[in-house]
Amino acid sequence: MIQIYEVQKPAEALALIELGVDRIGSVLPDPAKWKSASVRKTVQAAKAGGATSVLIPIMKDPAAIFAALDYYEPDCVHLCDVLSPWPDERQVAVRDFDALLSLHIDLRDRFPRLDIMRSLSVPRPGLPNASAVEKNILEIAERFAPVTDFFLIDTLLLNADQPVAGFVGITGETCDWSIAKALIDRSPIPVILAGGLAADNVYDAMTGLRPAGVDSCTRTNATDRSGRPVRFKKDLKKVRRFIEEVRRADLLLEGVPRGAKSIDRGRI
Repeated sequence: MIQIYEVQKPAEALALIELGVDRIGSVLPDPAKWKSASVRKTVQAAKAGGATSVLIPIMKDPAAIFAALDYYEPDCVHLCDVLSPWPDERQVAVRDFDALLSLHIDLRDRFPRLDIMRSLSVPRPGLPNASAVEKNILEIAERFAPVTDFFLIDTLLLNADQPVAGFVGITGETCDWSIAKALIDRSPIPVILAGGLAADNVYDAMTGLRPAGVDSCTRTNATDRSGRPVRFKKDLKKVRRFIEEVRRADLLLEGVPRGAKSIDRGRI
């Protein structure tokens, strides 16, 4: 599966589908102004083009999330609240998890045909307490798996504010792939890998970690004159190269049984 974010215009969605994108992700960045005719048409265009439409509501209020889903009618809702894996935040985190688990259950009841995707927050590599963090992430996944259809691994910044406060994503940074691999290997549901993926590393990510899918946002965006990514505008050349590398990895992995050793790119 190839998932591309943040797609807010129907023409761009159709162009991405033509390139081979399977899942078109759109975002509602402002909870106070969540109705967008363009995003609604983008969701409709994705579905009409044969792709899966995915919607991130940057919202905390369940009633607002339900209203947005009624309005947009996506195939999949993507919930990306930060789920803290830090050992010293466990008590607060557990209370947050209980509320979010209740949200998942309510979504199942209200929208039985809607897929639910939950982001799991994985820090960047180099943590001194990586084993404890990994254990906590695996426990979080175990709790959410029964009421979730997909996990998406995304990068949690250490000692820094997330680009969107309270939510994980759009960092342009890779996470700790050893923790990500442990989660992919043990998860009972499909796991999509995100976090700083682009044409220069997605092949290694796929052959080394073997996720069910890959996601790209920041590093397939267009850039301004200073080279900074521009939100809500894709660079189709970058996306094309990304897809080419995914397909190259797919060809190599065909027939490789699950659980086989990772492929060493240097030997190919």
